[in-house]
Amino acid sequence: MDLKELLGELERLGENNDATVKEKELKYLNITRETGEFLAVLIKAGSVRQVLEVGTSNGYSTLWLASALPEDGHVTTLEVSSYKIEQASRNFKRANLDHKITVVQADAADYLSQGSMQFDLIFLDADRSRYIEFADQIIARIRPRGLLVCDNAVSHAPELEEFICFVKSTGDFTAVTVPIGKGEFVACKNA
Repeated sequence: MDLKELLGELERLGENNDATVKEKELKYLNITRETGEFLAVLIKAGSVRQVLEVGTSNGYSTLWLASALPEDGHVTTLEVSSYKIEQASRNFKRANLDHKITVVQADAADYLSQGSMQFDLIFLDADRSRYIEFADQIIARIRPRGLLVCDNAVSHAPELEEFICFVKSTGDFTAVTVPIGKGEFVACKNA
């Protein structure tokens, strides 16, 4: 299926779903198209090859990430919900991008505490209240000159304040909040 067509379909599905579903765990809470375009620019400009995404949902943001990567690029995306993983996996196949994506059913704190692989870009779009719990592991997994991008930095600023202050206080990052979509906190790790 054509990627633009699929992204449009998922945008409409997300809007309809989130407007009618009451349970938060069944909402998709997808990024905006503008945020997807912004992520694609960051990936291409930064020669990103390895991405870690925390919060797959139905795979909308993952498709933006994977489609911007070079052919040898890869996205590892973490999701706890089996229901959402099934939907996302179908969408990855429909877009013919499943060869660039590994879906891991895991809690981010558990995943980050194991192994030591570093990523060129880490995109956070999950339970914002928990980021501070594993902030040290997130920072350790970003390679020098790599990027940390956190969604909802404007729309949910109070929930992210402690995490953003922590990242800035390390002295390891050059950071800015960009008013795109719901707001993107972007931090580049110093060399």
